[in-house]
Amino acid sequence: MARFHDLEVTDVRKTIRDAVVVSLKPVNGDTGDFAFTQGQYLTFRRDFNGEELRRSYSICAGTDDGILQVGIKRVAGGAFSTWANTELKPGDRLQAMRPMGSFFTELEADAEKHYLGFAGGSGITPVLSILKTTLATEPQSSFTLVYANKGINTIMFREELEDLKNLYMGRLNVIHILETDSQDIDLFTGLVTEEKCAQLFEHWIDPQSVDTAFICGPEPMMLGIASALCTAGLADDQIKFELFASAQPGRAKRQVSDISASDTVQETVMRITLDGATQSVTLPKDTTILDAALSNALDAPFACKAGVCSTCRCRVLEGEVEMVANHALEDYEVEKGYILSCQAYALSDRLVVDYDQ
Repeated sequence: MARFHDLEVTDVRKTIRDAVVVSLKPVNGDTGDFAFTQGQYLTFRRDFNGEELRRSYSICAGTDDGILQVGIKRVAGGAFSTWANTELKPGDRLQAMRPMGSFFTELEADAEKHYLGFAGGSGITPVLSILKTTLATEPQSSFTLVYANKGINTIMFREELEDLKNLYMGRLNVIHILETDSQDIDLFTGLVTEEKCAQLFEHWIDPQSVDTAFICGPEPMMLGIASALCTAGLADDQIKFELFASAQPGRAKRQVSDISASDTVQETVMRITLDGATQSVTLPKDTTILDAALSNALDAPFACKAGVCSTCRCRVLEGEVEMVANHALEDYEVEKGYILSCQAYALSDRLVVDYDQ
């Protein structure tokens, strides 16, 4: 079965000056292929001047909205995001993988919980999907959103959030933190730091009432928020992260000293299972598992190559590897042997990995 599927663009609308919401539908009409869980993302591919680019964008629709939508904010110098914001139009076709990602928690109709979301800029896209789905699925639960932006004119989905507040009166609270625009309450101006979170927890949000917190945004902001949440008493398994892929510089380089003490790069014999077929390849220990698979004509899945999106996830069944970065996998996934193949280097002389698990 093909990993990428054709999607037709049914609508493109601006949410702010430099961001669009793109509505999509499968060309073959089989919407089941693109059924998604709140908080997941789509990985797209497109050729630009003969070079294939892959980019991941979060789904912003709720699971009961009956529509597939992603939010794409224009990034300075970003070929895909610029094209999507300036040239993409209804009737165009895009190629995308099926929805992926684990930035969510299971919902139960009879649950009565309090969820807390932190979003920075376009980090609102998966959080919006989570927020809408949660409030619709769990009628007794509530949601508090802290949304950070540079100014009021950069707030994606501002009108939609206001509509949701009216729809879920008393169950949705939205706190806007603006970096440059002054507000009536000084606490709501500036950057979202660990110190500001501590003040929010003291005066505006009761962290003891929070069952699960979601954080999506730039890494420094996320780390400060996570630290404040831990200090306030939340356990690690109550905090879920989604890091921006667009801000990542690409695959991390492994230090030469870590590879081998000798001048000759050692090699590993690796067996890779992908789409039901298994192939043996020789893997130099200074090459990632993903790059080894791609260089041997295996269509291994990937998107950001930065350890952010988890598209390249696979499982180590035999052997030992080192991951130089991991911004996507949960601790329990790593314990079960899952790795990000774009960040993983072989340590053992024999390795068996499976992309199908």
